[in-house]
Amino acid sequence: MSTVKLTVNGKAVSVDVEDRTLLVQLLRENLNLTGTHVGCDTSQCGACVVHIDGRAVKSCTVLATQAAGSNVTTIEGIAKGEELHPMQAAFRDNHGLQCGFCTPGMIMSSIDIVNRHGGKVDEATVRQELDGNICRCTGYHNIVKAVLDAASRMKVAQAAE
Repeated sequence: MSTVKLTVNGKAVSVDVEDRTLLVQLLRENLNLTGTHVGCDTSQCGACVVHIDGRAVKSCTVLATQAAGSNVTTIEGIAKGEELHPMQAAFRDNHGLQCGFCTPGMIMSSIDIVNRHGGKVDEATVRQELDGNICRCTGYHNIVKAVLDAASRMKVAQAAE
């Protein structure tokens, strides 16, 4: 057993876990943050994407002990109170949701894409970078529209800060 201390969604946490515990398991089973989904157990689907120190990571590929000392943000931590994150709002407004299972990972990956590419994000970039996120319900068209819409919203939000 190891004690893992990290910050999750802005709150310091300390959790005793077995050394083989994956970050996704710590989040879901120990912290009850079930927005991060386990979809494939092989790091192929992207349903488990969270941000570690501001970068998108598939949490099923990271041992909880490897995340010790890090800042982890999950889908539950991106809204500001009742105000959705611009990416969440864009997914809602552009019908980027189907069953919703992949949506948290898609949103977390998409935020990372926009943060890295800023105003230079285009359809080809979004499609290429979302290659590691699988949605079994849609052809990605509305997801791509949502990411492009959110990119402009996030640019406006960043300018206002």
